[in-house]
Amino acid sequence: MNSTPHHCISLFTSCKTFKTLKQIHASLVKTGYHSDPFFAGKLILHYAVTVSDALHYARRLLHHFPNPDAFMYNTLIRGFLESAIPQNSIYTFVDMRRKSMVLPDSFSFAFVLKAAANYGSLRAGIQLHCQALIHGFDTHLFVGTTLVSMYGECGSVGFAKKLFDEMREPNLVAWNSVFTACFRCGDITSAREIFYMMPFKNSTSMNVMLAGYAKAGEMELASKLFWEMKVKNDVSWSTIIVGFAHNGWFDEAFAYFRELLMVGLRPNEVSLTGVLSGCSQAGAVELGKTLHGFIEKSGVSWITTVNNALVDMYARCGSVGMAGLVFRSMPYKSIVSWTSMIEGLAMHGHAEEAILVFNEMEGCGIRPDQITFVSLLYACSHAGLIEQGCSLFSRMKDVYDIEPTVEHYGCMVDLYGRAGYLQKAYDFVSQMPISPNAIIWRTLLGACSIHGNIELAELAKARLFELEPDDSSDNVLLSNIYAVAGKWKDVATVRRLMEDQKIKKIPGWSMIEVDRTMYRFVAREKSNKATEEAYKKLKEIMSRLRVEGGYVPEVASVLHDVDEEEKEELLSKHSEKLAVAFGMSRLSKEKVIRVVKNLRICRDCHTVMKLISKVYRLKLVVRDRSRFHSFDDGSCSCKDYW
Repeated sequence: MNSTPHHCISLFTSCKTFKTLKQIHASLVKTGYHSDPFFAGKLILHYAVTVSDALHYARRLLHHFPNPDAFMYNTLIRGFLESAIPQNSIYTFVDMRRKSMVLPDSFSFAFVLKAAANYGSLRAGIQLHCQALIHGFDTHLFVGTTLVSMYGECGSVGFAKKLFDEMREPNLVAWNSVFTACFRCGDITSAREIFYMMPFKNSTSMNVMLAGYAKAGEMELASKLFWEMKVKNDVSWSTIIVGFAHNGWFDEAFAYFRELLMVGLRPNEVSLTGVLSGCSQAGAVELGKTLHGFIEKSGVSWITTVNNALVDMYARCGSVGMAGLVFRSMPYKSIVSWTSMIEGLAMHGHAEEAILVFNEMEGCGIRPDQITFVSLLYACSHAGLIEQGCSLFSRMKDVYDIEPTVEHYGCMVDLYGRAGYLQKAYDFVSQMPISPNAIIWRTLLGACSIHGNIELAELAKARLFELEPDDSSDNVLLSNIYAVAGKWKDVATVRRLMEDQKIKKIPGWSMIEVDRTMYRFVAREKSNKATEEAYKKLKEIMSRLRVEGGYVPEVASVLHDVDEEEKEELLSKHSEKLAVAFGMSRLSKEKVIRVVKNLRICRDCHTVMKLISKVYRLKLVVRDRSRFHSFDDGSCSCKDYW
């Protein structure tokens, strides 16, 4: 036999690109060995699994091969299940059954069941289960384990448990799959019971359980399990750090990261991005800077995901300039990198710069995705760039053939609504090709709140009540609109309705980083040393603002039917004022005070921040629920358009 085909096979191991693989394919065609099932199977395997963006070619190769075998079909099924279109695995399995005499084997069912799980199709999963029964694979350990996992992934924990109970000797993967299924359905109690019933556990089991607790927000249980683990590997540390960060336990996330360093372990990509995510959410820029230095010294600054996390961290902590420096120094920029930079500029109100970065991205040949356009439309809506926003919305569909999602439609409603074109916003909602969901109506309600349109607000609230009757934010918005209009009877009706339905208003809080420690302030919270210090400093600040800045409380911001004096008292206790005052008390040498807030900043606080920046010659950066406000010398970056 000619040695060329075998030489080509040996080249497969080093083949990394579509172009190189096609060259090997061409060599096989020249020698005539492309029609040999062994070599054809190897080709399909590398096209479908090894080389990215070559699945379409693998499918063509399979369809042109005269008598494909089970290995070839299984390879294509596997390739699709790991792609963005796992449903094509199911279609390939159907083709296998209809167009050939090849019988599926255990690998066929394991791969296609995993595809049904990834696609989230319980109906397809049940049909495949029936096929497995017909072909006698229901008792196969590998297939049975995948069935348990599939039912769990598709939200049918009852079937998952039943199948598990019927297994004669479930392996470790089956045990892990069944308590993971419980977690997916929110049944934490069952997950714990099954976990502690396991006759044997390894580090994978412990980490799966740890991840389940973290995803469910049960961080106290996660922490307890973590310290019970005899062996803690990279996955364990990454899971606990990311879990605390994603659940808002920022100090704990930072503490675990420091502990990771203290025990002499090297943080991996996941733990670094996890703790940077915590810095982003908490606004902990000083800790973020320390991590940046650590990343540079550790020699991991080449990792794109870590750089993306740094860009996001700096942008969300109010240092969009530093975000730009990191972005420009990146050796490789992914679509996430470009989108993160665009989003960062958008949050800071730099809409024109965001559009310029987008144009640069296009010039580099990077194709934008749906998220990129969400960030661009968000930038336009927060800067009042209506024409540019409409143009980008059309461009998304006409140039890039990206079908708008509910997020894009929401941005367009926001674009019109913020600018005061409420009727145009309502008409846009009415003409949408998809049914408007709660996000769309809530966006319109928010615009009505800004511009005081009671009639349209009531209409939007009625639609929201049909979709999400238990959401407190909608009732609060409507109540606020009535309060601004002085309709106190209507305010009382809405709040009484909230009490009857046991709907609680989300309390406002603000956070500030001082000496790498996060301090959280809540209006009218119980007194402690930090709040006492904040109130004392705030009293001094407000007195000076009245004298030197001409401050007059905007009592219209108080949405309660009380006298003027009490309204002023309520205004003075807003959490962002307390956080800024505490920062000014502790950070006397700093020229920038950074605060993160969970709700939208009120007009009175906005005015106070502008006056503080002018009277005290400080720069204040406040990140509220929707954007950044950078106050400097008596003005704000939002130009009072927010």
